[in-house]
Amino acid sequence: MLNLRKFGVTFNRNLMDKSNKSGAEALIHSLHLEGVELMFGYPGGAALHIYDAIFNQNYVEHILVRHEQGAVHAADGYARATGKPGVALVTSGPGATNAITGLATAYMDSTPIVVISGQVKSNLIGTDSFQETDMIGVSRPIVKHSFLVQKAEDIPEIVKKAFHIATTGRPGPVVIDVPKDLTDPEYKFEFNYPKQVNMRSYNPPKEGDISRIKEAVDLIEAAKKPVIYSGGGVIQNDASDELIALAKLLNFPVTNTLMGLGAFPGSDPQFMGMLGMHGTYQANMAMHNADLIIAVGARFDDRITNDPKQFSLGAKKIHIDVDAASVSKIIHADIPIVGSAKECLSALLQELNSRDLKFNESDLSEWNQQISAWRDAHGLNHSLLELGPQNGKILPQQVVQSLYKETNGDAFITSDVGQHQMFAAQYYHFDKPRQWINSGGLGTMGFGLPSAMGVQLAFPESTVACVTGEGSIQMCIQELSTCLQYALPIKIININNAALGMVRQWQDMQYGGRHSSSTYENSLPDFIALAESYGHIGIKVTKFDDLEAAMKECISLKDKLVFLDVDVDPNEHVYPMLEAGNAMDHMWLGKEEKTWK
Repeated sequence: MLNLRKFGVTFNRNLMDKSNKSGAEALIHSLHLEGVELMFGYPGGAALHIYDAIFNQNYVEHILVRHEQGAVHAADGYARATGKPGVALVTSGPGATNAITGLATAYMDSTPIVVISGQVKSNLIGTDSFQETDMIGVSRPIVKHSFLVQKAEDIPEIVKKAFHIATTGRPGPVVIDVPKDLTDPEYKFEFNYPKQVNMRSYNPPKEGDISRIKEAVDLIEAAKKPVIYSGGGVIQNDASDELIALAKLLNFPVTNTLMGLGAFPGSDPQFMGMLGMHGTYQANMAMHNADLIIAVGARFDDRITNDPKQFSLGAKKIHIDVDAASVSKIIHADIPIVGSAKECLSALLQELNSRDLKFNESDLSEWNQQISAWRDAHGLNHSLLELGPQNGKILPQQVVQSLYKETNGDAFITSDVGQHQMFAAQYYHFDKPRQWINSGGLGTMGFGLPSAMGVQLAFPESTVACVTGEGSIQMCIQELSTCLQYALPIKIININNAALGMVRQWQDMQYGGRHSSSTYENSLPDFIALAESYGHIGIKVTKFDDLEAAMKECISLKDKLVFLDVDVDPNEHVYPMLEAGNAMDHMWLGKEEKTWK
């Protein structure tokens, strides 16, 4: 059980020990039997029977957020950091619709969460009654599955199915929509929780085709310029150990997607850095020039491939993924292997170890030397902090490097979306899986703070830092109140460039510097005063000479939420950056420097 007393939560409730339960009691007890320790939510009329059931038990703790979007993001952060499904509870109508952004975020990044939405009474569904919304219809495109409860007696089985679907195969969000009358405390029924579920239409694969794995080994042995390309699926399937073992056995270079950071240690010499839109020069060049790509738990999405018609034309592709629909969806797989990353990598390792492989060591050595040369030529400068101020200003990269230094690379890092997200991904070395928590596929501003709450509640003794910007933090800043209520000592690192940085960067590059609605015209709040008004600590940094001392103070305050607001160079761009519509070797390396003529 979580040490929720650390966060000011008290327990003075009776255990639910009745064999006959109401729908609401059955719901909460079912969550307990699924191992749920806490959920995030916001009460409302359609969910009040459920909230009363929460009050009358001490199995599952409820965390009161300040907005339903925050509830789902917090459940999402909890799930990403722990590997266990997160749970959110919302009411009908606007409560349900406020959860949609969080559901879409989880769906795009394959996060296992279960969102329980209260619904109007069964007889009122379809009548446009007060706070009625068709949650099933609204959420259908952005969930893995959804359930509308028809009978109270069905609740235990539906919960069992929901968690099974959310956590198996390619994980994802599941919605359970519960009409209020089916949680009526006056109606009791015999509670029976199924030990297992059988769903004929849902049988996600685990083990890959052994014949395909043998074919993959043949390609691996013949490769002269190989790359291991791993994504979030490796982390979701707890396959990091197998990935590392494969890379070490083969001595192949490794790159990760944004969602895959931490699957392979970021400080390892074999790691080339993140690839894609803002990936490192060496990672993008290696992918472009490779003769073999081993893709594991990655989607070949547009942020990676740029123009699919020009993507790594000289490479054979081995694609391992649990989702058959993702294999060859964008980039043709020469050897498709459908199954879980962990099982498939284990089988691949076993096959490799069973053979007397004969690699061309000189070719591999030459390839690794080429990658090192690319890194030396245009790799990221991880010593910017030592250079001091640039033109009298703090660089956003220096803020991230200072955070890395003060946390010894051991913190959980959540982020919002924008330039600060890319700088964090580039300059913080993630050596462990589930250490980097961010919205990748949907790109959800506002994700950072509530997801940090979920992480902090899961790991109360760990340092959790939210890297954000002055635009993103204002999307869900009301959760500072939640942090006060539960005494969550999150460190908010606000990289403040007084603009929607990524929007402005694109406007600089493609719209002649016409900053249409990307700046605030001196309307930003005093973040320090705002943080202090919520009962937290605020620290302002405007000069480089104050940065490291302020960061040290921020991280050292273990029992306080600290809002560190750092003014950075507003004109700094994120590089490298792929040139849209071209191959991966077409990169902007600076405002005036590019890799093509």
